[in-house]
Amino acid sequence: MIRVAATCDDDRVASHQGPSGSPVEPGSVGPTVPVPANHLRLSEASGRWVLTATVLGSSLAMLDATIVNVALPSIGRQFGTSLAGLQWTVNAYTLTLAGLILLGGSLGDRFGRRRVFIIGVVWFALASALCGLAPNVGVLIAARALQGIGGALLTPGSLAIIQASFTPADRPRAIGAWSGLGGVAGAVGPFLGGWLIAAAGWRWAFLLNLPLAVLVVAVAARHVPESRDESEHHGFDVLGAVLAAVTLAGLTYALTEAPSGSSAAVAVAAVLGVGAGVAFVLVEQRRSAGHGPSPMLPLAIFRSRQFTAVNIVTFIVYGGMGVQFFLLVVDLQVVAGYSPMVAGTALLPVTVLMLLLSSRAGALAQRIGPRILMTVGLILAAIGMALTLRIGPHASYAADVLPAMLVFGLGLAGVVAPLTATVLATADIQHAGVASGVNNAVARAAGLLAVAGVPPAVGLTGTAYNDPGVFNHGFHTAMTIAALLLVVGAVLTFLIVHDDVLSADQATATPECDFNCPVGAPPLEPGTRSRQAA
Repeated sequence: MIRVAATCDDDRVASHQGPSGSPVEPGSVGPTVPVPANHLRLSEASGRWVLTATVLGSSLAMLDATIVNVALPSIGRQFGTSLAGLQWTVNAYTLTLAGLILLGGSLGDRFGRRRVFIIGVVWFALASALCGLAPNVGVLIAARALQGIGGALLTPGSLAIIQASFTPADRPRAIGAWSGLGGVAGAVGPFLGGWLIAAAGWRWAFLLNLPLAVLVVAVAARHVPESRDESEHHGFDVLGAVLAAVTLAGLTYALTEAPSGSSAAVAVAAVLGVGAGVAFVLVEQRRSAGHGPSPMLPLAIFRSRQFTAVNIVTFIVYGGMGVQFFLLVVDLQVVAGYSPMVAGTALLPVTVLMLLLSSRAGALAQRIGPRILMTVGLILAAIGMALTLRIGPHASYAADVLPAMLVFGLGLAGVVAPLTATVLATADIQHAGVASGVNNAVARAAGLLAVAGVPPAVGLTGTAYNDPGVFNHGFHTAMTIAALLLVVGAVLTFLIVHDDVLSADQATATPECDFNCPVGAPPLEPGTRSRQAA
């Protein structure tokens, strides 16, 4: 996996400017730092402490996201689980994170971003401990779902704290530093994970989070100012969040278990997922009309045809990428015979290229428009995926793996920043912040459903990961499908994305990273500024 969960997941949250420096309130977490809102400077010790806390907090999710895929073969061997069990080990986390992340941002707005951030870190750490101590794959999957809830609380808060704490002049530099340091964590994660798994076992990939979480809580409680949105008095769209989660859970179960599960259970799950999806749309329509709490997903945002089109492209593209991120590291261990450490670092060239080129791609998209750049980038990424078909038994890293990763990374670097900038620029200004969160949720949902559906469709079921021949055949078929999805995304981009979409909003749609925009694993979204966060 390349990117980490520390993304600009909910710019809507980040755009609110709450006060800080208020006295300690009952139930608050630690003493409130007496610094006025938007008053911190990156050049001062207080500002650097805040940046440290947010980087370390988001790194929890980053490291976990990049390490888990490397650990899958070891987990499967120890528990004797089927490939479906490994799919759920990945998807249980993504499911709760994608379903609850917007709600987590709203909780931070209402009850205090620092407070919810710290609660999320503690929750994530406790769930990580449960993962590391899991006696069987069922407990591990449940613990991963709990981890996703913690991630939904801490992930929006990391960037929201930066937005609410730093002066407007220092905010871009703070976000750039946050993104860059997060990118380092994403690059180190697979190597560290592979080393830990080889030296001490896969459980330490989760237990590693515990000392890091203690450090995050200590720094945040002492140095991070509290902030909240004092105007946020509407209720929470809990029903919308529950329906979204049930939709994803039902569809994921149906896709994952269709080849081997009970046909009745699969049918019930599919009907439940589709029914919950329809109910979600109806509930959000009612919320958007002013009945009840503010909607989790304001449907008015989709009045922009360009915004809707770009999110369709996002869904297709990130579905293809999700399949590669899930299967590639497993294939390198099962088929090519690589160690966990070597397999874990296979995607490092992609991360390096993203770190070096994403912000430049964002700037180029401002000058020439995003359509051609995204189209060419997706074609290159598809070619990179197709090159992974060269991977087989005893594959050479230099001859078979590295060229595929270089071409894929070069293409991806041309897609991510322009895609995110386009999402922000095509949303109505009153929805500019939530647009980033919606696009992020679309990307996560695409990866979730693709990881659930594609492997069974190509014959990767049961204990296929114990048979190198069977797994490699299924891997090649899955990579062909994934590459074709990127080609479809390229065609749609060329046909429906307008080249002038960024020209009217150049100042606010540009990713604010001087040297790095991405931060390490899907959905690979660069740090960006909400138009309302002036």
